[in-house]
Formats: sequence, structure tokens, C-alpha cells
Amino acid sequence: MKKFKATLGILAIVLVTLTTMSCRDNKKEDSHDGMNSEMMDEGHHHDSAMNHDNMGTSTEMMDSHTQSSDAKQVVADYMTLKDALVADDNQKAQSAGKTLLNHLESFDVSKYSAQQQKELKDIVDDAKEHAEHISESPIAHQREHFKLLSKDITDMVAITGTETTLYQQFCPMYDGGSEWLSMNKEVKNPYYGSKMLNCGRVQKEIN
Repeated sequence: MKKFKATLGILAIVLVTLTTMSCRDNKKEDSHDGMNSEMMDEGHHHDSAMNHDNMGTSTEMMDSHTQSSDAKQVVADYMTLKDALVADDNQKAQSAGKTLLNHLESFDVSKYSAQQQKELKDIVDDAKEHAEHISESPIAHQREHFKLLSKDITDMVAITGTETTLYQQFCPMYDGGSEWLSMNKEVKNPYYGSKMLNCGRVQKEIN
């Protein structure tokens, strides 16, 4: 009888021990599952945040390619100047240079990224210098500055984008080869005007 009671006592202890161990394992498993669940949730939130940030960046990039009214105006002023040089009209070119200078001075770069703002400020400062020279110079000197101005406007359009197709044209004769922008595919040379009106070719389209 004593042996039977002792055996029952041992079985009871073993049963309690197994039950306790089982509970501990379940707690560990629950804790592990909870951690996995939290990690999954955190990952989901993180992914969502990343997706939201990416969408914001994408929208910002899309916006940066929508040409601002300032950029449109500068391009329009440049085209007026180009046409004046094509027509060998010194006074009209001077007037166009003044108008361009005024619009460059009020050019708003705030809608662009920090890096783009820095680049645009440099471009605009350089373009202002050329526009100023054009506004007060004889036609030969105007054409020298127009060559440099054309590079500035091309660089500007590369950042601001354009809602109108532009044609980058090239004259192999003037100053070792010179480029300019036009809204028309037909070549009309601003460097030689009536002397060699159609000298040049279209290098590429800018859209």
C-alpha cells in the first residue's frame, strides 16, 4: 500500500512538471508568434511608408517636368530675340534682350529641387549677363552673346522641361560651329541672317 501511494505521488509530480513545461512552451510560442506578428505589422507599416514616400518623389519628379510660366516666358523672349537676329534687326534684338533680362531677374526657382535650384541660379545668372550685353550692343556683338545664351537656355530647358517641341539647330560656319533653339523645323540662321539664311541643320528635337 505504501508502495502504491509512493507511485501515485511520483506520477502526480511528473504530471505537474509536464503541465508546467507545456505551459511554458506555449507561452514562448505565443510570445514568438506575437513578435512575428509585430514584425510583420511593422514591416507592413514600413513598406506603406516607403511606398508613400516613393509616390511623393514620383509626383515631385512629374511636377518638375511641367514647364513653369517663368520658363515658358524666358523661352518666348529667347525666340523673339532669335527672330530679330534672323531679320538682322539690331534695335529689335536690343529690345528683346531687355525684356529677356527683366524676366530672368524675376525667374522663380522655388518649385524645383535643391540641386535644380542651384543649377538654375547659375544658368539664370549667366543668361542675365548675356541678355544685358545683347540689350546694348551692335548686332555682331549680339550674335556672339546669343551663342552663349543659347547654351544657357538649352541647359535651362533640360531642367524645366518644355511643353512645346523645340528644335536644336546647328550652324557649322559660325565661330567653329554654333547651336540655337527654334520652335520651327525650318532652319533660319540667327548668326548670319540674310547673308546665309538657311545655313545649318536640325540636330535634334527636344520634347
